[in-house]
Amino acid sequence: MTPTQLRAFSAVVRLGSVRRAADELRVSEAAVSLHIAKLRRELGDRLFVRTSTGLAFTPGGLRLASRAAELIGLQERTVFEVKQAAGNQRLLRIAASAMFAEQVAPGLIDLFTARAKDLDVELSVHSPSRFAMALHNREVDVAIGPCPAEPDDALVCRPFLRYRMIAVVGPEHPLAGSTVDAGQLRAQTWLLGPSAANDISAVSQLLQRLHVPEEHQQIFQSHAAAVDQAKRSKGVAMAPAFAVTADLASTALTRLSGPGTSVDGVWHTVVLAGTGRSPAAELVRFIGTPRAIQAMMRGSGVNIGRFRPSIHITLWS
Repeated sequence: MTPTQLRAFSAVVRLGSVRRAADELRVSEAAVSLHIAKLRRELGDRLFVRTSTGLAFTPGGLRLASRAAELIGLQERTVFEVKQAAGNQRLLRIAASAMFAEQVAPGLIDLFTARAKDLDVELSVHSPSRFAMALHNREVDVAIGPCPAEPDDALVCRPFLRYRMIAVVGPEHPLAGSTVDAGQLRAQTWLLGPSAANDISAVSQLLQRLHVPEEHQQIFQSHAAAVDQAKRSKGVAMAPAFAVTADLASTALTRLSGPGTSVDGVWHTVVLAGTGRSPAAELVRFIGTPRAIQAMMRGSGVNIGRFRPSIHITLWS
């Protein structure tokens, strides 16, 4: 098997069509078909057949599909690392939940990279449900957020920070300053960040316990945007207590009290077992130190020339 053959097959699997795979790879359909034919001969498996509704993959084809993504990712990582090593530069790829990436990652990464000038850090936002797959496929080196729901002996999951999410409203909201019950909360419009779309996040679990209808849930592109709408008394937002301290002190926000107005969460680091002396292992050791915790809670400040929006893929070097 060659990398070119695996890329052709992976594109066919992802796009469901030889023609679309050829267009994406910028080669002819005949070239893609030739690569697939060579894989079929070498593996002794048809891999997939055409049906009236599209492509139907054999069990062997499905297994190759998962391995192809892993092998391609490993190859690309190896090529990059070899080039970086030639320039004495290391790379650490972090997958983070939306909440962690937006609220605390910049301060942590800036402080961590300040200790190692030869290290580039790439941050990407992932659903925690993809953490295990991304690690197994070597797409990332470490994941940060909720611990994966399914046990996996190949992964090491370590808690490093407990936090509390609290319900807040604007000063003009009808519930401001009052003690509320589950029925009142259920009837409100909830202003939510992207992490609420994940079933294992602390906020999504709270909404499930309160039985908040989906039509009462509005999800924004960022948690900051949701909190900003709450300041305008448009509804109830959930925010980390440490992130809204100043807003509560200035009365730009008011904290609700009563059952269901707060929920605790825990952030974890997740790595493949046996990471050894790698940048990922260095981060796992560093992330629980007092300096790291302070940087995550308060931010360490970033030079304007190095600032990037944390919710997108970003590079610190």
